[in-house]
Amino acid sequence: CRFMLTEEAHHLFVGDTGVDRVVRRSAQLTKESKNGLASELGGVDLEVLQKYVNYWFSYCLDLFGSEVSSNASEAFAAGLKGRFQEEKRTDDHVLLEAYKTIPVMEDGKLVDKTFPLRQVLNEVLREDYRDDCAKSVVRWNKTLASEGLDFQLKLPNTRFHRRQGLYAGTHFDPEGNPIDDATWEAKRDTWLPTAEDDAFLRRIMGQVLERGKMANWIAPPRRGIDDKAEDFQYVRFH
Repeated sequence: CRFMLTEEAHHLFVGDTGVDRVVRRSAQLTKESKNGLASELGGVDLEVLQKYVNYWFSYCLDLFGSEVSSNASEAFAAGLKGRFQEEKRTDDHVLLEAYKTIPVMEDGKLVDKTFPLRQVLNEVLREDYRDDCAKSVVRWNKTLASEGLDFQLKLPNTRFHRRQGLYAGTHFDPEGNPIDDATWEAKRDTWLPTAEDDAFLRRIMGQVLERGKMANWIAPPRRGIDDKAEDFQYVRFH
């Protein structure tokens, strides 16, 4: 268990800092480009980075399940499911008399509705995940600021681009406002990656195997794992 927790923490660290390195390099190339486009110099445009944030964040949100779930309630009652940092919560940890209000769609409008807290524990966990992801975005925006850019990445609302739960089947903009099908079709390619975006990334993301060298679209790490030198040979190819 200790090994798995340590390993997963390392994966999260590599993912967080890896995105940060892409953000830094995109900022650098944006400044170097005459037209302010990192893609002109083989990097990832900041607007495209935002689209991939929208895409992957919204997909991850679906993994928590439906906002209202009897399965979540039963799992909590059986001691098989808990909340993030349950031990730090100040309530009775039983939740028989606890409630939570969440917005639901009724007649094309968002209406607040109150549910027993046990039934919406998936949404509680989803909100905690959102808050944790927001910390990473704050770090990435500090990187952009350190490179002299005022562009800021942001997380979309948790209702945006959902395929599971209460908001599946209804379109919302990145701020969480309901929109009609026509507006969604008109704006989709400005909010989510296109086939052209994906093809461009596949084209520029080739392997660089020379020690100490980095692909053009990603900045070097601030420091190596265990403070090893930038040209340390982590992997041997035979």
